[in-house]
Amino acid sequence: MSNKITTAQIKHIAELAFIPITENEENSLRGAFEETLDVISELQSMDVSGVEPTNQVTGFENVLREDIVNEENMFSQAEALKNAKHTYDGYFVVPRIINEK
Repeated sequence: MSNKITTAQIKHIAELAFIPITENEENSLRGAFEETLDVISELQSMDVSGVEPTNQVTGFENVLREDIVNEENMFSQAEALKNAKHTYDGYFVVPRIINEK
């Protein structure tokens, strides 16, 4: 059972992820997506009616604690910003790392 992915779908996904791709990468991605969807289809066809639902298999339980603010371990805003290269109006300023069209 082969799931067909179109070139338009690959281009759309790449645009959503802001990832420029070449035609060769497009073809490679199409094959990878189709393979992934085939595996998902195969998994969906499995009979799991006798399998108990689970979200983890280790048996560990979450250990909760009360959320208490410890002011002795807190920085003031001035202390937090003291060694920053660039600040503006009480905030850190960092270089932009995502380019837009």
